[in-house]
Amino acid sequence: MSDQDGTPFLLVSGAGNDFIALIERPAPAAGTIRAWCRRGVSVGADGLFTLRRIAGGRYALDYANADGARAALCLNAARCAARLAFEQEPDAGSLTIETGAGDLIAEPVDDTCTAVRVPAPAAGRQMTLRMNGRDVPGWRVDAGVPHFVLWWQGDLEEAPVASLGPVLRAHADLGPEGANVHFVGLDPPKRFRIRSFERGVEAETLACGTGVVAAAACGIAEGRLSLPTTAVTRSGFELRLETAPDGPDGLGRWRLSGDARIVARGRIAAAARP
Repeated sequence: MSDQDGTPFLLVSGAGNDFIALIERPAPAAGTIRAWCRRGVSVGADGLFTLRRIAGGRYALDYANADGARAALCLNAARCAARLAFEQEPDAGSLTIETGAGDLIAEPVDDTCTAVRVPAPAAGRQMTLRMNGRDVPGWRVDAGVPHFVLWWQGDLEEAPVASLGPVLRAHADLGPEGANVHFVGLDPPKRFRIRSFERGVEAETLACGTGVVAAAACGIAEGRLSLPTTAVTRSGFELRLETAPDGPDGLGRWRLSGDARIVARGRIAAAARP
């Protein structure tokens, strides 16, 4: 097989969270996803998603992390998927994206920015994780996928994301699947900084959309943040959260907006496969 016959793909980025995108194609096997997402020897990405058009204005998103495991929701991937869907329907004012965590309403903002309306997360619970004789207080909250949020006092640049992140991510008290771990520096009431260690990537990522939602929910629960608020991610891109109209189920919605861009288009050569 020549490289010209390889799998067509796009490389997309949502605030620095990068993904391999396949349009109207079945999801590859987990081993293939792992191989393609390896940096340095393949395309390299935090995850892979497929996007399929169901009907006018409605699309289905299937997402997997870099380890090949499916995840119910990735908001940065959803915003990137919306960017690709708006390419197909450039006159649409909104689109519906089906995910494993339910339907999202996506809206265009500008050429490099999209927004999604997401259900306001249920109240999390405060908990303290014990590790190596040290107590680490934080919040366990579900924002489509599980998260552990901790407030970081001091310079966030010095937070031990690489060393403490993987230990907390797999802590037994967070359940068998673990959770994404977020180190958050508050600049209340309208701004915070966040660094994220993500399960499935097993490393720090440059942004985590559901993590931003989870961190905001915890800050609001403590009375330290309020909407609208802006999160400054590791990449330097900002993600904005604000209230949105209630959904058809009568439940509250938040609107997450920020950078979502197409980085490259091409074909994945045979050498990139397992």
